[in-house]
Amino acid sequence: MPVASEYYAVIFTSTSAGDDPAYDAMAKSMSRLAQQQPGFLHMETAKSELGITVSYWQSLAAIEAWKQASEHLVAQKLGQEKWYRSYSVRICNVEREYSFEAEA
Repeated sequence: MPVASEYYAVIFTSTSAGDDPAYDAMAKSMSRLAQQQPGFLHMETAKSELGITVSYWQSLAAIEAWKQASEHLVAQKLGQEKWYRSYSVRICNVEREYSFEAEA
């Protein structure tokens, strides 16, 4: 992941109302669209009982622009009407990052 000197993480957690192929298609579409937005850095997703997506952004302005993107607004509305029982969004300033990678 490219590391900026200061960046933000948007943590989206959700519980779903059930399996729906249309949801999976929309999630893939939103992932592709997010990657095209100015200020987007990276995204990580895990889904089981609790869906977790963390996206990384250069600025709060970039996050707000993504939130208001027309296709994303449609996905948000469908999520509230059809796909989610609940969700939470947390926006965090990443102060430090470190990682480990085992040798091959």
